[in-house]
Amino acid sequence: MKRGVLLGIVLLLAVGFSTTGCGKKEAQHAPPAVPVTAGEAVRKDVPVQIQAVGLVEAYRTVTVVPQVTGKVAAVHFREGQEVRKGDLLFSLDPAPFREELRQAEARLAKEEAQFEHDRAESRRYAFLLEKGAVSRSEYDRYRTTETTQSQTVRDNRAAVEKARLNLQYCSIQSPIAGKTGSYGVNPGAVVSANSGTLTTVNQIRPVYVRFSIAENQLADIRRRMQQSPLKVTATLPGKEKDARVGVLVFVDNTVDPDSGMIRLKAEFANADGFLWPGQFANAALELTTQKNALVVPSPAVQKSQEGHYVFVIRQDKTVVQRPVTVDRTVGPETVLAKGVEPGETVVTDGHLKLREGFPVEIKEVKKATAGKP
Repeated sequence: MKRGVLLGIVLLLAVGFSTTGCGKKEAQHAPPAVPVTAGEAVRKDVPVQIQAVGLVEAYRTVTVVPQVTGKVAAVHFREGQEVRKGDLLFSLDPAPFREELRQAEARLAKEEAQFEHDRAESRRYAFLLEKGAVSRSEYDRYRTTETTQSQTVRDNRAAVEKARLNLQYCSIQSPIAGKTGSYGVNPGAVVSANSGTLTTVNQIRPVYVRFSIAENQLADIRRRMQQSPLKVTATLPGKEKDARVGVLVFVDNTVDPDSGMIRLKAEFANADGFLWPGQFANAALELTTQKNALVVPSPAVQKSQEGHYVFVIRQDKTVVQRPVTVDRTVGPETVLAKGVEPGETVVTDGHLKLREGFPVEIKEVKKATAGKP
């Protein structure tokens, strides 16, 4: 009897030890919670856009060239300076042009005096012709001299105006308001009329962004342009948060037959000079707005061999991998056709450590903005 009791106690202890050991083993294999960031699936109005890579262009570009030949006396701006229309940029030595003006004015005075004499003679012979004191041929000769001299005076007046204009051309002013480029010449250099570049002035307020789209989208764009102006959003690579909004103002008059693309331009106020000529910019042409679209943060959408998917966080803080159908991407958000429900929470960072059913620890939940992005 005692032997049986002892055997039973030994068996119970063995079973208890075995059960405790198994529990510890299971606890050791339970996966720890994975830290993740998350976002929310929401319904909101989302713009329907055409995405393209564009190039920033100056609103106007003027190459400043000398209009007379002369020596550069002074430069009145710094390279890259902001100038207004009419600001003095360069001065040419005016001394030779002042002398030409004086000579032209002297010749004009001489010819005007001669014209006054010839006109008086013509009038005197007209009076004598009426009295029969001179012949018609004598009167005609004086009348012709007066007419010829009047044309000589006109030519000399034109020479004076040209000399005065050349003197004005010694002061080279900015033809537009904008940003100057580098110096093309330095003081002391001799420049030739209509030859060489002194500097370049770019107007950057406003500014253009030029981009191209496929020709099959042209009809839709033209139709919507007739209804209302089309908005274009421009962003620079790496500065997507600093978006600038402009208006489509130009559609080229021909499609490139080699590429099947057509060129467009959007105008931006660019009051702060954020967009700079020559920069590449991402252009988004907005055609319309999709109402009540299902949207998730773009980092939530992952891709595998089977297609796109997201990790949805359930109420018990475990994740389930769910396939989704992607409609399009709009900036930092992705529009889904199906796969999740509004209000569900999806993982936006930490996917690499996740598997189906893993527990998660949410470090941050980024709320989606309501209404239009």
